[in-house]
Amino acid sequence: MITRSSAVTPSAAARILLVDDNKLGLGARKALLEEQGYEVTTAMEGIEALERFAETRYDIVITDYKMPRMNGLELIGHLRQLAPATPIVLISGYADALGWNEEHTGANAVIAKNANEVAHLIRAIRRLLQLPAKKPVRSQLSRRSKISQAK
Repeated sequence: MITRSSAVTPSAAARILLVDDNKLGLGARKALLEEQGYEVTTAMEGIEALERFAETRYDIVITDYKMPRMNGLELIGHLRQLAPATPIVLISGYADALGWNEEHTGANAVIAKNANEVAHLIRAIRRLLQLPAKKPVRSQLSRRSKISQAK
C-alpha cells in the first residue's frame, strides 16, 4: 500500500500525476502546473496512469473524465483501491451538465472545463495539499485561452 504525508511542505515540490488523452490540453496544463512549481508526470490514458502510479508516489492525481479504454471515474476507482488517501481532482467538460460533484465521482474536487478552470484547478490543488495561496502568474491569462481551446 502506498502511504503519503498529510501535507506537502511549501519548500518541497509536490508531485502531480496528470492524466488526459488530449495532447494539447495535457501539455497546456503540464506547463501551467510546472510554472506554479509542481513536478508533473503525464499519462495519456488510465492504464498508463496506473502503471506510473505503481512506480512512483504522487501527492495528487488530476484526471480528465473522457478517455479511451478507461474513463476518469474508473481510474479513480482503481486509485482509491491502491491509495485511498491520495487526493484526486477530476476535470471534465461534462461536470456541470451531469451535475457531478465529489460525492458522485469519488474525487476530492470536480472541476468543469471552462474559462475559470485554471483558477479553480490551482485553488483545488493548494487546498488538497494544504499549501498557502500564491499570487497568480501573468502568463496564466494566455495559458487559460490555450486550455479552453484544447477542450
